[in-house]
Amino acid sequence: MNDSSPAPVLDVWCELQCSDCRDALDDVRALRARYGDRLELRLRHFPLEKHRHAFAAAQAAEEALEQGKGWEYVEAVLGRVEELDREGEPFLVEVAGELGLDAEEFDTALIDGRHILIVDADQAEGKAIGVTGTPTYVIGGERLDGGKSQEGLRERIEEIADRLLAGQG
Repeated sequence: MNDSSPAPVLDVWCELQCSDCRDALDDVRALRARYGDRLELRLRHFPLEKHRHAFAAAQAAEEALEQGKGWEYVEAVLGRVEELDREGEPFLVEVAGELGLDAEEFDTALIDGRHILIVDADQAEGKAIGVTGTPTYVIGGERLDGGKSQEGLRERIEEIADRLLAGQG
């Protein structure tokens, strides 16, 4: 059996101040549980203007990825959207500390803006492929918009993932 073919990629366009993205976490968890390493879930950033802390949160998520706890961090922040609304950047640093990440490094990363280019590039790519809101999923060249309704989306993602995985055999 040839394991060298890369896992199919599911891009999850997400915004950490977005309650729809919080609601999508169950789907993301279920997909991770079902596929494990066979499906690569890639966090993509699409901070919306209307959420003033979303851009900082996207940068913080990149720092968390770099420190090895990207999704854990995303889930922790999304689970407490209201606190992010209220407290902004200090909250982002606080969550990093709670997860045992280097909070000081988070603080520095937010100040020096080292992840801004990644966030900007994601946002530009998102706009280019027609992402208008979050969560939006892209897998196998198909875009699934979860911002309007997440009804049936997970099933659709699984269908496409199963087809892509079957095609690898």
